[in-house]
Amino acid sequence: MTTTTVTTRTVEYPADGLTMIGHLALPAGTDRRPAVLLGPEGMGLSGVERRRADALAELGYVALAFDLHGGRYVGDPEEMLARCMPLLADPDRMRGIGHAALDVLRAEPRTDPDRIAAIGYGTGGAIALELGRDGVDLRAIGTVNALTTGRPGEAERIRCPVWAGVGSEDPIMPPAQRDAFTAEMQAAGVDWRLVVYGGALHAFHHPTVDHPTVPGVGHHPLHAQRAWRDIVGLLAECLPVTE
Repeated sequence: MTTTTVTTRTVEYPADGLTMIGHLALPAGTDRRPAVLLGPEGMGLSGVERRRADALAELGYVALAFDLHGGRYVGDPEEMLARCMPLLADPDRMRGIGHAALDVLRAEPRTDPDRIAAIGYGTGGAIALELGRDGVDLRAIGTVNALTTGRPGEAERIRCPVWAGVGSEDPIMPPAQRDAFTAEMQAAGVDWRLVVYGGALHAFHHPTVDHPTVPGVGHHPLHAQRAWRDIVGLLAECLPVTE
């Protein structure tokens, strides 16, 4: 698909024992650009993340929305949890999925390999954080609904600002989880920010889906727009298109 400004294509690559199918969006032109790795919620890559990648390309970034489940969107909540809970408990598996996508993004000729940020939602955000804890040279990490803590001491390897957003009423990321996350970031000396969106549930950024979800999920259109603006602002600060 091509618009006047953005070109998109699917990319296949191996990760986690699967053939992943990501969505790459390229801005107009032929020059190298800063790049953004974009991770989806636990259900997997959908049109929501593809459109966000396209929006980032319209802003001038190379953007790769990466896959979690080998080209599948897992709409059944029980199946999603059965796949994501073991993944979220295994930092090395998360890093493997992240590194595989990062390699694809770095190999794209339009990508400036020294100027990459990682943003993600839910499970995809946890993967972005694990790349930071693995010492990957990122310019920024931005997450929504992904206040995961890592193995002790590894957050000290995060080399960039971390921005995190969460809904105040998210039962999956409750205040105790927020506190553990911010304590980890603070102890590691990370430049961190946490934005709590009042009244919002888990996955508040995600348009309402036409299938069952885990309890505690709900769309909040106003905060969804605000969180997107906050992420774009993070990128503008830490990864400007023109440097």
